[in-house]
Amino acid sequence: MLIDGESLTIDDLYRVACLNEHVELADGVKENVERSRRVVEEYTEEEKVAYGITTGLGELCDVFIHKDKVNQLQKNLLRSHSAGVGKHLDEKFVRAAILLRINSLAKGYSGVRYELIERLVSLLNKNVVPYVPEKGSVGASGDLAPLAHIALVLTGEGDAFHNGKLMSAEEALKAAGIEKIELKAKEGLALINGTPIMTAIAALCIYESKILFENALKAASMSIEALKGTDQAFIEEIQKVRPHKGQITVAKKLMKILEGSENIAKGSGRVQDAYTLRCIPQVMGPSLETIEYVERIVNIEMNSATDNPLIFDFPVSGGNFHGQPIALAMDFLGIALSELGSISERRINRLVNSHLSGLPPFLTKNSGLNSGFMIAHYTAASLVSENKVLAHPASVDSIPVSADQEDHVSMGTIAARKCYEILQNVKNIIAIEFLAASQGIDFLNYRPSPEVQRMHKKIRKKIPFMEDDRPIYRDIEIMKAIMETPV
Repeated sequence: MLIDGESLTIDDLYRVACLNEHVELADGVKENVERSRRVVEEYTEEEKVAYGITTGLGELCDVFIHKDKVNQLQKNLLRSHSAGVGKHLDEKFVRAAILLRINSLAKGYSGVRYELIERLVSLLNKNVVPYVPEKGSVGASGDLAPLAHIALVLTGEGDAFHNGKLMSAEEALKAAGIEKIELKAKEGLALINGTPIMTAIAALCIYESKILFENALKAASMSIEALKGTDQAFIEEIQKVRPHKGQITVAKKLMKILEGSENIAKGSGRVQDAYTLRCIPQVMGPSLETIEYVERIVNIEMNSATDNPLIFDFPVSGGNFHGQPIALAMDFLGIALSELGSISERRINRLVNSHLSGLPPFLTKNSGLNSGFMIAHYTAASLVSENKVLAHPASVDSIPVSADQEDHVSMGTIAARKCYEILQNVKNIIAIEFLAASQGIDFLNYRPSPEVQRMHKKIRKKIPFMEDDRPIYRDIEIMKAIMETPV
């Protein structure tokens, strides 16, 4: 994969982060990088005042650093900023963040040497993944603490995984045949200032959310069949008079999935369905539009220069490191995903409640002796409740830091981590709905639509009908594995 600083996509990022695709720098990158590096070297040699090049950082920006100390400043910067805590970030997030930093530096506005970017590329290609504690970023000046843990490894300090095994950074570099680097003026700051951690998590959230949405819609369709619902609420005429794009798209997809259902063809006999069936386009449509909106924001951020100062014909200190675009987007996405789980749990409730479904109590033949899906529904309810807490926006908070020099921060990385946790919870909820709907369909005396039959058959190849109670957590895990692609 060629990296040019301009054209990275979420699919590209997924392939590098999760499938270990090889990375190379595109033609033209070196020229742009060397142009900005010459400016940094001029300011260093002539001892001109420039933030982070010949000055201290944050509230210490008025402290001048002489040229014989500028390299030490960069080393000290990485050491002091490597202050993260908590369990380590998943390797895929760290690989994605490294890729994003490479892409940002490749734009040629950061003032680093070309060989520094090459060294980051080597980390990806030789599978050296820095050990990065997940907590410690306030989201401005970007992801300072977690990025410092990544940058530290380049110098031979800190810890890293090599081919999945944790060891000291020096050992990992040696095992991979990567030479450690001595940072020069501006380079430490260029490595740690910006939004790659929050954006990496956000991009992978989007990648997985798009698959999850398709599966949530398919699970909903199976529930409609199992609950003997009607498709009348999905007809085109209704959507046209309230023409939200997401609503129209969802209704159209539902009509296509349900086409050919014997129940619907005969007329289900229902005047109307409950909201969790009837209002699927109106509830899930906005979530789809939110995913698309957040994807646009993330795509812009992935191809942006977000460190500080930026180097044009001169260094200029700005605020592109501030994570507010990602913070708001991730909070919004977390809310939208929570709603997918919320409406799904209500459909699961209808499926297990014989008074509402007309199906056997808790979807089991011998209820009483068997509990069936009773507690699987509890699990879904528990996850919905947890998501209500996680969906509280992180971006509404700001705690001033750096002696009030950095007096408004985004909490964007917290928002991204919360969103990813919500996403995983919703996957489990949708997995439970798939299982419950599949069980319900097995009790029907009519043939569902061909598309629902196809999905049901795919699930039943891996997960048999639950004749008697069995440990259901295994079924949920298998269903989640099936859901890694659209069912």
